[in-house]
Amino acid sequence: MRAVTVSEPGGPDVLGWGEVPDPVCGSGEVVLDVAATAVNRADLLQRQGFYPPPPGASEILGLECSGVVSEVGDGVAGWSVGDEVCALLSGGGYAERVAVPAGQLLPRPAGVELVTAAALPEVTCTVWSNVFLLAGLRRGESVLVHGGSSGIGTMAIQLAARAGARVFTTAGSDAKLDFCRELGADVLINYREEDFAERVAEETDGAGVDVILDIMGAKYFAPNVRSLGTGGRLVSIGMQGGTKAELDLGLLMRKRAAVHATTLRSRPATGPGGKAGIVAAVRHDVWPDVERGVIRPIVDRRLPMSRAADAHRVVEASEHIGKVLLVTEG
Repeated sequence: MRAVTVSEPGGPDVLGWGEVPDPVCGSGEVVLDVAATAVNRADLLQRQGFYPPPPGASEILGLECSGVVSEVGDGVAGWSVGDEVCALLSGGGYAERVAVPAGQLLPRPAGVELVTAAALPEVTCTVWSNVFLLAGLRRGESVLVHGGSSGIGTMAIQLAARAGARVFTTAGSDAKLDFCRELGADVLINYREEDFAERVAEETDGAGVDVILDIMGAKYFAPNVRSLGTGGRLVSIGMQGGTKAELDLGLLMRKRAAVHATTLRSRPATGPGGKAGIVAAVRHDVWPDVERGVIRPIVDRRLPMSRAADAHRVVEASEHIGKVLLVTEG
């Protein structure tokens, strides 16, 4: 099969398009003929040599995909050759075929075309596991979503608004903030022009927000803690702004607040906290509203998989709103 290859750690130009061995369908797995995958910032880090795949995962980039089941392994029930699905992956999505544990499959939602469905698994599983299962966002609470125009951000805004929360979000342009408003955001903060912590304090009369979903890491850590309300929960899922920050433990204790740092990729396939349980929860709690069109995948553009380098440049420059998809060719 053909796949996107990485010649050496580096910039987008190290990405190629060539022949690699086909995946082997193991017990409990299925093989998909990939229709599309999506570019995530974790892919950029892996390309640069900073985010290796977990043990046993494919070295090929790609943490989600959509496609058609072409092979079913031993011990798999509920899936058949020809099923149209999307999948949460630990790697391997930037290819024509990929093997995936059956517990990480989701059916293509009714009303969503197969290619577009590739935009759903990573964002729905990330947001649902972190904002709702971990942080426990409830109706009537408030949430601050950083990077509201990103793939994660566009899904977090929609799901939080659906849950009846007051949604604060940051983005880097008025056009991006206008789009966030259309998705359900209530308070729009241009991080290039204003201090988000000051704006949160102003909008909440100093009370702060209940939940923060953060993709920046160290750069935003201190203002995030200041922005938490009493009993607030900060969930950090990214390191775009660095990995080391100083914690004001006294402030955190006075707020009786909590800080969670977590990743989805390194979770086990099964067992407590595993990917299969998260996927099952998403299928039960999110998929019905995706099929009704209440929650929708946001796709900025589609590019052929052989142009993965161009797609990485778009994401690195933050030129997109929602997801950038890579579509298989031929």
